[in-house]
Order: sequence, then C-alpha cells, then structure tokens
Amino acid sequence: MARKPATDHRIAVLGLGRFGGSLAVELIRQGWEVIGVDSAPAVVQTYADQLTHAAVANTTDEVVLRQLGVHEMAHAVVGIGTDIEAGILTTSVLSDLGVPNIWAKAVNHQHARILQRVGAHHVVLPEHEMGERVAHLVTGRILNFIEFENDYAIVKTRVPEEAFDKTLADAALRSKYGVTVVAIKRPDEDFTYATAETVVYAGDILIVAGKTRQVEAFANLS
Repeated sequence: MARKPATDHRIAVLGLGRFGGSLAVELIRQGWEVIGVDSAPAVVQTYADQLTHAAVANTTDEVVLRQLGVHEMAHAVVGIGTDIEAGILTTSVLSDLGVPNIWAKAVNHQHARILQRVGAHHVVLPEHEMGERVAHLVTGRILNFIEFENDYAIVKTRVPEEAFDKTLADAALRSKYGVTVVAIKRPDEDFTYATAETVVYAGDILIVAGKTRQVEAFANLS
C-alpha cells in the first residue's frame, strides 16, 4: 500500500461535538479539505455548509469509512469524547485502515493509554490541558503559557524589575534563571526577536522559553 504523504492537506474529523466541530472549522479556515463525520444528523447538518464534506455515519464501521475515503487520508482526528467505547473502536478502525497520523481525544489518562494501545499516534486531553493552562494564567503573572513535551514551556510575561533599563546580556537572565528570552514587545509595537544587545524596560512584554519550572519561577519575578 502506498504511503500517504504527511503534507496531504486532507483530513477526516470523526465526531463533530464541541471539540471536533471547532477543530474542523478551524482547519477549513487554514485551507484544509475536511471530511466531517458524526452519527447525529442534526449535528452534521450544522456543519454541512462549512466543511468540504459532512456525512452521517457510524465511525466504527470500517466499510463505511472506506466508502467515505477515510482510508486515503494522511490525517484523521477522533473527536468522540462522551462515548468512550465508540472513540476506542473508531481509533482501532483507523489504525487498521493504515491512516498514518491519528489524533484522538481522551477524557482522562486511562482513556488516553487505551487509545494509544489501539493505534492513536497522538492523544489530547482538552479539558485537562486547558485546566493546566488556565491555572498558570489566573495569577496574572503569566500572560500566556504553552507547555511542550519533555517538561519544556514557552511563556508570555512581563519584565522583572531587576532587568529594567538593561541589555539582556547585562541582565544575565539566562545564567541566573535558566531561561531564554526569545522575543520582546514594546507597548503599542509588534513583537521583535530579542538579542543580547536588546534593552528591556518597564512595561515590556517578553516571550521566554525554558524548562517548565524555570519559566514559571521567572514569571513569578514580575
């Protein structure tokens, strides 16, 4: 069987609830061709005019997914969250079909492990991940927070007082706190790349990268 290229901008979104539906619409906005599938006719009707193709179907039926051309896709997302069994079975069918990039929504960590075992290449826990992100934002010190694998994060935060009116080289934030200032934003200006010679002032906003605990501790200085 010919390998489907990962650059193929066609994707199947199976399950058009709040997560799957909003994902499908955003992918359309980004120029992807999206086949949306759900078992509820009313839900499919909601997205019929927004997606490349929308179909009412049983996503656990391999024959039906083949008829829809899902087996030809390089990407598929299982957005089924409430019916855990259906989500697991759908993921397994996609794996049997040889879809090379399968993303699946999980409702908890146990569910996530099962999805990975039956063939999901990537698993997301939207509620859990959003809860962690909001927990970082509610203090007001971190303006935005993105965590990656291997305990690495990027945060948007304010300049700490100790760095006011200094170049980044003189402030020595990397040697003191183990973080790298990637970009800087002045009031009423766009973000620009930061260099060792960049001078930071009170009111500036920084994009800082590093180990999660280190960027959290740095943000708490502001």
